[in-house]
This record gives sequence, structure tokens and C-alpha cells, in this order.
Amino acid sequence: MNTHFDIDFLEDSTEKLKAIAHPIRFLMVDLLHQEKELSVTDIHEKLDIEQAVASHHLRILKNQDIVKVSRDGKNSFYSLANPAYYDIVKCLLPA
Repeated sequence: MNTHFDIDFLEDSTEKLKAIAHPIRFLMVDLLHQEKELSVTDIHEKLDIEQAVASHHLRILKNQDIVKVSRDGKNSFYSLANPAYYDIVKCLLPA
């Protein structure tokens, strides 16, 4: 196959897509796009999921550099690492 994409790029990209391709994480990307920055408490309350579940999914997104975290004392605030990640969600929204 002749392509201009190298294998490292392809592997990294597919891992990011796999990370987003979960209903809760998909919602998190949408929510962080709307709200810009939220704490794990805000996220678990808005999505009506357990805090441990929210933390687990945020960790997966963080490990793939989809979200970034900033700290303020004991609080951690999450935001999209790149606003373009919302484009993945947006392109799949019903017309």
C-alpha cells in the first residue's frame, strides 16, 4: 500500500478514535466542548454517573491526550486538549 501516512501516525490516530468511541467518553468530549473546563465532580453530576466511573473514563481520554488536566489545589479541571476533537463528535451528529 502506498500512502503518505506513517505507521506511528496511524496507530496513534486509531487509539485516539478507540478512546472516543465509547458512549460515556463520547458524551465527555461533547460536554467539555460545551463547558470548556469542568471538574470530575461536575462531569459525574452532569452525566449522572458515579465519580469513579467518570474518573476512569477521563483517565483513558487523558492517556490518549484527548483531554488535559489542570490543578487548582486539590481540584482537577479537565478540558479538551485540542478543540478539534469535538469535530469527531460533530460529524456524527444527526442532520
